[in-house]
Amino acid sequence: MKIGIPKFLVYWKRPYFWESFFENLGFEVLLSPKTNKEIVEIGVKISDPETCFSCKVYFGHLKWLEGKCDLIFVPRLKRKGNLEYCPKFFALPDLAKILVKTKILTETFDEKKEKFEESLVKLGEKLGKNEEEIKKAFQKTLIKEKEIREKQEKEVLEKINSNSKKIILISHPYNLYDEYVNLRIKERLEKLGVAPIFIEEIPNQQPTTCNLQQTITPKSKLSVVSCELPVSFHWEFAKEIMEKVDFILSRKIDGAIEISSFACGCDAVLKEFVEKKFKEKKIPFLYLVIDEHTGEAGFQTRLEAFIDTIS
Repeated sequence: MKIGIPKFLVYWKRPYFWESFFENLGFEVLLSPKTNKEIVEIGVKISDPETCFSCKVYFGHLKWLEGKCDLIFVPRLKRKGNLEYCPKFFALPDLAKILVKTKILTETFDEKKEKFEESLVKLGEKLGKNEEEIKKAFQKTLIKEKEIREKQEKEVLEKINSNSKKIILISHPYNLYDEYVNLRIKERLEKLGVAPIFIEEIPNQQPTTCNLQQTITPKSKLSVVSCELPVSFHWEFAKEIMEKVDFILSRKIDGAIEISSFACGCDAVLKEFVEKKFKEKKIPFLYLVIDEHTGEAGFQTRLEAFIDTIS
């Protein structure tokens, strides 16, 4: 049996995990290729205009796999502990069943209700595997995932501690790792003489707080933000990014670039908190929005102008 996995969006929440898990269970795995013009065009064509750019790209990967495998794996990611994933992740399996004829393999991962491993067992049982086989495959996969993660973290810490000019790239992992979607931003920055650092590869830090203090104006009786009270995020990615931003601000960083997919509602909120953190430290900050219409020339010009401000 061949299981297809779209190599975008939810895939990058745990890269290399899913193909290793299915292979350890004894199945053949087919990953969709790197994002290209054809995949993006297919995804845009079948998507509603209001759909965020990232979902459009994902749908293109989904269609590429149609008819090339026995099952297409589309997990329903809901919560990691008490923190929620993007609401659009909840509906992906249902949308996939509408968009492609190939059978969809799915399982709900809601860690507020049950442990990740328990949901994984349910997934494996749908493929005819017993609990012992599933847990053994899970443990083997965790070992490989840990090795990859530790190597990434070691490399990024060496880069952070180096004397080169450093730019922190802030975004969801599917935007950071997909070179077609982000217009090869890592390569472009390296050619401009700076070291780009993916926030996704920074080791997880202890929780922190974003502080605000509320005051009441006598006349209007309206709340006015003036200084500091803890603000909590219910989105998994937002909490993680804010914690890593605090860590990176404790090091010497020359600038920050946040990349967002067009029509991402979550990013529109998070951006204000992220930008405020860097502005407080007087670190140059650039916000880039990407979609299917983003032109390379304008993108390059904005990067060059930004790097000039830190030179």
